[in-house]
Amino acid sequence: MLVATKDGGLSSAYDIAVDGQPVARWDGSVWRNGGSFTVQGQRYQVRGNLWGSEFTMTDGSGATVAAAGKVTRREWTVVTGGQTYQFRRPSWWRQRFDLLLGRQPVGFVRRPSSWRSTVQAELPTMPMAAQVFTVAVALTTWDAAAVAAGAAAVT
Repeated sequence: MLVATKDGGLSSAYDIAVDGQPVARWDGSVWRNGGSFTVQGQRYQVRGNLWGSEFTMTDGSGATVAAAGKVTRREWTVVTGGQTYQFRRPSWWRQRFDLLLGRQPVGFVRRPSSWRSTVQAELPTMPMAAQVFTVAVALTTWDAAAVAAGAAAVT
C-alpha cells in the first residue's frame, strides 16, 4: 500500500512510501495547482489548470507522461502509457476516489480520517510514477476544497 504522510502542519510536502519504503516526496505548490516529485531517479513536474480540473505530469525533458481530466467531477480519468484509468468519487462527503475496472472498484485513493493528513492508495495496475501522480492530484484537489470551504466559512 502506498502511504503519503504530510511533513508538518503548515507544510504542503508529503513523504510517500510503499510498504514502509520511501519512494517519493510530493512538494505541492501553495499558490498554484501542482508541484513536483522524484520517483526512481526521474523528476516530474505536475501542473493543473486554474480551476483544478485538469492536470498534466511532465518529465525532465518537458514531455507529457500523464494527464488527469475532469477531476472536479464525480468520474474522472488518468491517462498514461497508452492506458486510461477510470476513477469515481463514491460520495461528495468523503475524501475517497475508487479506481475502476469496468464498473467495479479495484483500488482507491483515500484520506482515512478528515482529522489526519495521511493518504492511503492501493492502485495495483498503475506504474509507480502514475500512482504518485494520482495521489498528488487527489491531495491538490482535497487541499483546494478545504481552502475554499475555509474561505466560505469566513465570509
